Amino acid sequence: MKFVSTRGQTEPHSFSDAVRVGLAPDLGLFVPETLPDLSDEIASCEGLSYPNLCYEFYKHFATDVPADELKEIIHRSYSTFDHDDHAPLVKLADGLHVLELFHGPTLAFKDFALQLLGNLYERQVSVRDDPITVLGATSGDTGAAAISGLHGKTGVNIYILYPDGRVSPLQERQMTCTGDENVFPLAIAGNFDDAQAVLKEVLGDKEFSSKVNLSAVNSINLARILAQCVYYLYAWLKFPADQRESITFVVPTGNFGNILAGWMVSKMGMRVAGFRVATNQNDILHRFFSSGDYSVGDVHASYAPSMDIQVASNFERFIYYAFKENPDKTRNVMLRFKSDGAFQVDDDSILNMMSSSRMDDGEINAKIANVYEKYNYVIDPHTACGFKDLEDIDNAVVLSTAHPAKFPDVVKEAIGQDSTHSSLEALKLLEPVKYPLSSPDADTIRSFITSNTQSMQV
Repeated sequence: MKFVSTRGQTEPHSFSDAVRVGLAPDLGLFVPETLPDLSDEIASCEGLSYPNLCYEFYKHFATDVPADELKEIIHRSYSTFDHDDHAPLVKLADGLHVLELFHGPTLAFKDFALQLLGNLYERQVSVRDDPITVLGATSGDTGAAAISGLHGKTGVNIYILYPDGRVSPLQERQMTCTGDENVFPLAIAGNFDDAQAVLKEVLGDKEFSSKVNLSAVNSINLARILAQCVYYLYAWLKFPADQRESITFVVPTGNFGNILAGWMVSKMGMRVAGFRVATNQNDILHRFFSSGDYSVGDVHASYAPSMDIQVASNFERFIYYAFKENPDKTRNVMLRFKSDGAFQVDDDSILNMMSSSRMDDGEINAKIANVYEKYNYVIDPHTACGFKDLEDIDNAVVLSTAHPAKFPDVVKEAIGQDSTHSSLEALKLLEPVKYPLSSPDADTIRSFITSNTQSMQV
């Protein structure tokens, strides 16, 4: 299978080349040249373990990776999870389930993609005998999960930009307490959108990217989206066959990658009732699906910091598919958005592809308390956003994106109890190492990477 850019001005890439590059040279995002129809295969996957299901799905895309290698990489990637079911489906009530996606090493859903991506990078370094410089930007969980997937790996240096003071203390410790020499957490002044903007500028510098073998670890990397597709299928197959088409997946999201993965699987044959985008008070995605307005506003710090985003980088993939895979139309819209900070859509057939909701901090606090009181179940502030207005959904599966112990202050305020996890407690004993950058422009990032890129053994 080949992969093409949403903007249509890049030659088709192999899977491994698309993963290595991350961002397409024309600044678009890679997508499969054709989405396969898996309708006939999906039902036969019922009962497979998570790693085996991942292999059966992923083999359709990673066609240039030998089957035995791909299978070994996938099984090794998910051996780091602390639950035998990997993504357990928890029933809270009739018609209400939670899909727990926080059993990986950093206690967040990002581990499903980034443990796998880290091992794919390692394979590429070995096969090509060429080191890789990995660059990412994070609003919290991506950075920790990316570092977990890559720390200590031979031939890879990883640089993660994050907004100083705008991630939770424990998220920051997960990034800054590895002790590994190939990890560079870059604390920048500003917010996540600032970090993401400079990330794209640096990745778009073809000369520099080639010089240091730069690759993007953010959710713009197609390997991540494909990996996240699998837990939707896994949950869907847990239901009796006669209930599957009634499911609505409710997905807390800021950068749109998490929900996009499920929506893409539905285009490959996983029939469901729908998808709901659950946002916090930084609600650009809710505004789009409720009114067609996709315009940048100010980013406001919230109880759910991983969703404190106004520019959802994966939204371009959705626009590409919503525009019937028209790269010219997609490119024009994204260029207009870059110049104007806004675009509008009045096509109901696009706006009705998903529903949406919005939750502010006061509602988040109250919802954590309400879910605990009603179901004796503790949720983190991001997952709480998914519990808004579920009365109109017959069969809801809320994706739980992070362990509540990552946000202990918010959880304790809501329910009056501590939420802890042994791996996080251990971090409190370690000395953090970070690199503050007061001027997070592209030149500063390029200079830092150049001066810290060491000779890496392959």
